[in-house]
Amino acid sequence: MFRKFVYLLALAREKHFGRAAESCHVSQPTLSNAIRQLEEELQVPIVERGQKFEGFTPEGLTVLEYARRIVGERDNLRHELLALAQGVTGHLRVGAIPSALPVVPHVLTPFTARFPHIRSTVVSLSSREIQRGLDEFELDAAITYLDNEPLNNVRTLPLYTERYHLLAHRDDLAEELIAEGAVTWETAAELRLCLLTPDMQNRRIADTAFRMTGRTVQPAMETNSIVTLYTIVRAGSCASIVPGQLLTFVPPHPDIVALPLVDPELSHVVGLAYADRDPPPPLAKALAVAASDADIAQRVAISIAEAMIPWRVAIR
Repeated sequence: MFRKFVYLLALAREKHFGRAAESCHVSQPTLSNAIRQLEEELQVPIVERGQKFEGFTPEGLTVLEYARRIVGERDNLRHELLALAQGVTGHLRVGAIPSALPVVPHVLTPFTARFPHIRSTVVSLSSREIQRGLDEFELDAAITYLDNEPLNNVRTLPLYTERYHLLAHRDDLAEELIAEGAVTWETAAELRLCLLTPDMQNRRIADTAFRMTGRTVQPAMETNSIVTLYTIVRAGSCASIVPGQLLTFVPPHPDIVALPLVDPELSHVVGLAYADRDPPPPLAKALAVAASDADIAQRVAISIAEAMIPWRVAIR
């Protein structure tokens, strides 16, 4: 039954019988027959029949949901038993919102120091993709917003507070404004902007701030890459709204200024999230313990404060 569930999950992932069979290292007839047997055993149609894969029936979607849970719990059981026998082991899969990527080393460094034999993979995802990845057992843990849009069925550990800056070419701002050392969201709304795409929660936070000042912004450019925001600004094409973390790994430039955004002065908590299961997944629990022992909030705050020093010098 486990094998049939694995085949079903492969079909949901690949949306093609041939590719699903290839990913499971079996022939296509083997995979197709296994899913037919599953339909006979459960006495419900699972796959919409046609010349090619056309999706799942309503009953099939329910079976798929249970398959994800069952296979995920089997993997957790294996990890739990290995942890009892050998200590924590396995492959840690972490999703991170783009604005949190500069903070990932602060989280993983203490973890890998404690568990050097564990392989880790970090992928950049939107907060909605992170929720789905945790729900569907595709992620062990995530670094995402904790206090803005609701997270479901997760345990959380706050890591740091995100604040926002206007990143702009010096020629696009009045010298008096630069001298003030801060800029309002209302003033930022008047600039030609490059923002993250609407599927990113960071963008929705910015849109909310603009609406609080009575403004609706139509950006001239959009991207789903936090680094691209900096390169666009440096090229002189647009200004942008960026989190303070970005300034910790991009160099100051004499033609670029970074000004804190005020009126309103927004902040949001970013932290570690992992599935709320009992017992908790061993890898996620180990990551949370390592992160809580590392005083990451202080490390991130110091790194941002140190990064802002040359940016403030550049303003002058």
